[in-house]
Amino acid sequence: MTRSLTAFSLLLATAALVGCTDTSPPPTQVIVQTPPAEVAMAAPLVAPSPPPPGQSELVPPPPQGSGTVVWQPGHWRYTGAANNPWTWQSGLYVPVPAGQTMWTPGRWSQQPTGGWVWIEGHWA
Repeated sequence: MTRSLTAFSLLLATAALVGCTDTSPPPTQVIVQTPPAEVAMAAPLVAPSPPPPGQSELVPPPPQGSGTVVWQPGHWRYTGAANNPWTWQSGLYVPVPAGQTMWTPGRWSQQPTGGWVWIEGHWA
């Protein structure tokens, strides 16, 4: 009987402890992050003279499995470096964004002040 009483007491103590545990979920932690300040767009680099003549590029076939892509031709970038102010940026294939139909290539444009700036290409 003592054994039964001990086992029963142990069972009652366990049941009492189980009833005392908190089974509610932990409180939700909310972390608020403020977005970074708007980064001011850098002024375009103005070239003092027009770019060199374009380089001819052999347009490779599109990569297999790349889906619908369009070739964006290469162009000159003005670096402003004293020893080599122009660098060639090779053309590349890019995926066509949904809802877009035509790529308008970028171009160099002479400014009223006489300098030249690069106008980025865009989808239309």
